[in-house]
Amino acid sequence: MAEIKEFVVNDRRKFTAEGDIRPDAPPSEPKPPRPETIVRPEDGDSARLVEHKGPQAVPSSTSHEATGHQDHPEAVQPESEDDLLPSAPTAEQAEQAKRAFDATVDRLDTAIRATNPGMERQPEITFERVIQSLYMQALMQLGGAAGPGQQPQVDILGARQTIDMLNILSAKTEGNRSEAETKLLDTAMFELRMGFLEVTQALSRQAATRAPGGMPPVPGGPSIVR
Repeated sequence: MAEIKEFVVNDRRKFTAEGDIRPDAPPSEPKPPRPETIVRPEDGDSARLVEHKGPQAVPSSTSHEATGHQDHPEAVQPESEDDLLPSAPTAEQAEQAKRAFDATVDRLDTAIRATNPGMERQPEITFERVIQSLYMQALMQLGGAAGPGQQPQVDILGARQTIDMLNILSAKTEGNRSEAETKLLDTAMFELRMGFLEVTQALSRQAATRAPGGMPPVPGGPSIVR
């Protein structure tokens, strides 16, 4: 007959039926620390540690690093100049705006003549008047508006821009001008370019005389507007 061995049953429950901690309950074993994952620093960030919570906590770039591939976010393409410009009006919108403008101008002219009897109507803006306006503006920028005994004030950069405007008008209207318009435009550009050269040379001589050991500037010479 087989020998029956005695065995002891140990109650390893931590709490009693009343919910109290048993005095003879074995101490709780400390849980092992969770492994931590080092996240590689991104642009401008320092490396940081995050708790590992399973496969979902691993960054998606890890799998690409293992295969030698990395995700490169697409660079934001700057908007072109055409995208920054407002949309062009339709033909109907442009016509409505023109009619409203013309009607407003007529009412304004009528009101001005009513308050100023005998005043002539404003002359119509033509291509010749545009050229003349830019021509006079450039002359003033080159110091041509100085009164008697006054020192000419020169805006050399402004004069250059105004001459460039005339040059653009000349290029854009090529083949679409009358003979008189072409003659006026060519004459205005020639005179302004010659005046520009004369003023810049005078300013260069004036700057040379102001150098150490040079002669004092000539009274009444041009000065640059800053």
